[in-house]
Amino acid sequence: MNAAPSFTLSAEHQRLQALVGAWRGEEDVAATQWTDAGTAEAEVLAEAEFGGLFVVQRYRQKREGTVSFAARSVFGFDQANGVWTMHQFDSMGFVPAAPATGVWHGDELVLERSSPRGSARVTYSLDGADAYRMKLQFKPTGGDAWQDMVSGLYRRVFPLEKG
Repeated sequence: MNAAPSFTLSAEHQRLQALVGAWRGEEDVAATQWTDAGTAEAEVLAEAEFGGLFVVQRYRQKREGTVSFAARSVFGFDQANGVWTMHQFDSMGFVPAAPATGVWHGDELVLERSSPRGSARVTYSLDGADAYRMKLQFKPTGGDAWQDMVSGLYRRVFPLEKG
C-alpha cells in the first residue's frame, strides 16, 4: 500500500516524476562482449513509490519477440550528497557494489557507476512530457573511451500493453 505523503516533495524528488509512466521504445543495440548488434523493442513501466520519494522502474528488452534483457531500477535523491541515484538489478546477475549517481543538466539526467568490469553511464534526455531518449555507454577498466551499448527513443503509451 502506497500511503499518501504527509510532506511536500523537494524539487529534486519532483524532477524524478518525469520518468513515471508506461513507455514503449525502439532501441539500437551495439555489438558488445554480451550481445550482438541489432535492434530491439523495449517496454518500461515506472511508478512513484512512497509518496514520490522514489521511482521504481521495470524494463524489458525484446529481440525477435523474446525478452533478451530485463532490469529493475530504483531512482531516488540522496539529499546528504546532493546527487540523484539509481540502484539497478538486472538479468545479467551482476550485483552492484553501489548505486549509479548523477545530476540533471537541464532536461538530461546523467548517472554513472563503476565496477571491477569498468564504468557505465546512462543518460535520460526528456523530449517533452510524452517522450524521452536513453543512452547507455560503457568504458572498460583501463579504457579511456566510452562505447555505446544501447540507445533508444521511448514514447508514453496508454496503457502499457501486456505481452
